[in-house]
Amino acid sequence: MTRSTRFITILWPAFMMAGVLEALVFVVVDPNEFQWFGGPLIGWSPRAIYSVTFLIFWGAIATSSALTMLLESEAP
Repeated sequence: MTRSTRFITILWPAFMMAGVLEALVFVVVDPNEFQWFGGPLIGWSPRAIYSVTFLIFWGAIATSSALTMLLESEAP
């Protein structure tokens, strides 16, 4: 499998699932009332919160997929 095929095999499903996970999270979480562990409200716009959250979800899911692909690959 080529390097670009591996990247797309990891990143595309992770992108799709990050979108699904973000939709599920923000059905129950209001971005206007987002705060860190009971502290003061974060002064970010909802769009910034949506964007950062999506990137965190995408990175976590892509890392999981990459580790799965790494562990599944045969030793040289």
